[in-house]
Amino acid sequence: MAGSSHGHTPAAWTGVIIAFIGFCIAGVFMVAANPLGFWAGIVVVFVGGIVGLAMKAAGLGMPKESTELAAARARAGQAQIS
Repeated sequence: MAGSSHGHTPAAWTGVIIAFIGFCIAGVFMVAANPLGFWAGIVVVFVGGIVGLAMKAAGLGMPKESTELAAARARAGQAQIS
């Protein structure tokens, strides 16, 4: 995936970090048998996804690939197979 820059954007990193923090919060409260804290952690996980999508909408995510670039990528892939 390193060649495609998959996930190497501020939007992806921020969303994943927030979701990871939420996962850790939920895990701690699950072990502590505190349902309210567990669900608060789950809410933080979803907030991470929303923040990532909002940042992508603000232009901090991967740009959409143009049709010309997609066609060139397909031709290059076919050339490697031959």
